[in-house]
Amino acid sequence: MEKIGASELIINSDGSVFHLHIRPEHLADKVILVGDPDRVDMIAGYFSEKESSSFSREFHSVTGKYKGTRMTVLSTGIGCDNIDIVMTELDALANVDFTTREIREQKRSLTVLRIGTCGIIQPDIPIGSYIFSKVSVGFDGLLNWYGDRDQVADMAMEEAFLNHVDWNRYLPVPYFVRASDRLASLFADCTVQGMTVSAPGFYGPQCRVVRLPIVMPDLLDRLESFSYQGLRILNFEMEGSAIASLARKLGHEAATVCLGIAQRYAKDADADYKPLMRRLVELSLDKLAE
Repeated sequence: MEKIGASELIINSDGSVFHLHIRPEHLADKVILVGDPDRVDMIAGYFSEKESSSFSREFHSVTGKYKGTRMTVLSTGIGCDNIDIVMTELDALANVDFTTREIREQKRSLTVLRIGTCGIIQPDIPIGSYIFSKVSVGFDGLLNWYGDRDQVADMAMEEAFLNHVDWNRYLPVPYFVRASDRLASLFADCTVQGMTVSAPGFYGPQCRVVRLPIVMPDLLDRLESFSYQGLRILNFEMEGSAIASLARKLGHEAATVCLGIAQRYAKDADADYKPLMRRLVELSLDKLAE
């Protein structure tokens, strides 16, 4: 079996993977991803025991047990470019022998859940709602850098969307990837489920105008009016599409669940959302421990 070159997968001198600084034995099968490094300690505060922790740049991790279930919680920072690092290195930790640099014959499948915040675009969904991304819509273009992207993307949904919005040719081609059906079923009783746009920025790519004009001024209205097979586009966030698409390509189960803290239609926002986020964390921990 061909070895993975040192330049392709960098392993630190302590045996940890380059960016995340996690060693293979410290990765649990169930992984919670959050953007904010400080949120890692909040979630790990629910663990009954902690076995390892690491901190490197924006990547803070803790592995421990919640109600007897081993979990790793890891911060990613903001954006799909960071998720490219996170998902690739998590998979390497699970499926590459760091001693021989060979891919393991017996593959390990992770369950990956992102817990984050989002902006709501549908007028009937209030701030404070928990939204599950049954389909992630990638405005970031990351999946398009990998071979056979159509094997994990819903091409019919993509085509319908491109026709509906009259997509600008200078923007990355969007992709549509479904979340884990098992995770969608787990969260069906406590979330609103639909499509979520993952944007490559917070302002212009999410149709916010501060000083600079945007290239598709009516895009927000077009997103709000799009539906496919009973699913609507409910919200904006910035990481879910990369998580969903790379997980599917690598053989892992993944999904994103977010707390809505901004209502774009009503032009309203709630910056004091921490109690609701704590409740979402508790719900998510209990679901993953089932």
